[in-house]
Amino acid sequence: MLNQLLRLFAVCVCLLLCCSLANAYDYPFANRYVATVVGTPAEFAEVLPADIPTKIGKIKIFPDRKVPGVLWNMDELYYSYQRQEGPAPLIFLVAGTGASFKSSKMQMMQRAFYNAGFNVVSLSSPTHPNFIVAASTSSVPGDLQEDSADLYNVMKAVWGKLQDKMNVTEFYLTGYSLGAAQSAFIAKLDEQEKAFNFKKVLMINPPVSLYNSVEILDNLLVDNIPGGLDHFNEFYQKVVKAFGETYAHGDKVEFNDQFLYEAYKYKKPQSDEPLEALIGVSFRISSQNMVFTSDVMTKAGYVVSRDIELGRHDHITPYLKVLGRLTFLDYFEGIFMPHFKALDPSITESAMIQQLSMRSIENYLRTSPKIGMIHNEDDIILQPGEIDYLRDVLGSRATIYPHGGHCGNMAYPENVNAMVGFFQSTQKN
Repeated sequence: MLNQLLRLFAVCVCLLLCCSLANAYDYPFANRYVATVVGTPAEFAEVLPADIPTKIGKIKIFPDRKVPGVLWNMDELYYSYQRQEGPAPLIFLVAGTGASFKSSKMQMMQRAFYNAGFNVVSLSSPTHPNFIVAASTSSVPGDLQEDSADLYNVMKAVWGKLQDKMNVTEFYLTGYSLGAAQSAFIAKLDEQEKAFNFKKVLMINPPVSLYNSVEILDNLLVDNIPGGLDHFNEFYQKVVKAFGETYAHGDKVEFNDQFLYEAYKYKKPQSDEPLEALIGVSFRISSQNMVFTSDVMTKAGYVVSRDIELGRHDHITPYLKVLGRLTFLDYFEGIFMPHFKALDPSITESAMIQQLSMRSIENYLRTSPKIGMIHNEDDIILQPGEIDYLRDVLGSRATIYPHGGHCGNMAYPENVNAMVGFFQSTQKN
């Protein structure tokens, strides 16, 4: 009874904090789809150093692994790091779905943490093609436990190369989106192996259920293409044309959050449907890169016939039309489940879906004081009730903003201060 009362008290405190945030929070985009697409444009973002001393490293995780010719340039895993001159903590950053160590969100985090005095090591998502080829045990990404174990092995290998270059006082860990969920699984694994003894771990906009979230993202595209999925290629060409018009009418900009903001201002949509479709297209591109790489690496025969050996100079254009039509559910049923069924014939789809969820480590999340979270009430990758689930599980260790979509407000000053402050408070204790 006492535990229930304490839990109820924690939830009430969180609700009061959220009401306070709602009254004071000035992130400029209340529409969750706009926030997700345009992020935090420069005029609203935290001012951070434009350039920091960054080194790019590479490492062979599986020296004896044979890499298909079409993936010839991915046999080594790339990562980046920023080193402080004196003693300082080291924080590992894990990218979101399909993203590399140098994606725009990762670069923002690198600048923020380095500017705050941390050593930083940045790793690509296990769903990024380079990771699938060079560092994934199975080359079949998607299982939170296996992918997190692969990330942990990479961290140990990278630290083995960097430990003579850095004076590290303690270790921290954070990630955004899928990388946030993986950070929690890595932290739990580290409790057993103690390679780093992470002092604090921060999840930024994690999914609750990976299966639920990717289904939402798939449907954002499927439900918003005029004429249905059969017209995907036609719709994609229209998106490319619209971006080209933005280039023609604006200053020279890079394809990043700032560019999407300019595109949004130039052709401000009258409804959410184009924004939802654009988010779906972005996810579909990441998904098809993942599916193609996994299929080629494992010879699953799902997209590329098992008897075809794609070489370094072979064109993959014929496969793109097929890949553009594939949903995550197709990958789950066509490559993912057959792989894990071969390892354990008794496993069911429902059991695997449960394994792809934060609920599978709920007790650890409830009881570990080192785990914290920053999230948004209106995150598009969460089903109804899932933000309340996270609020209940993490209690006072959760900071939940009223709006910001999925990772849209990460570069907003209040969010950056919360992200960095979460770890700085540890140093002061």
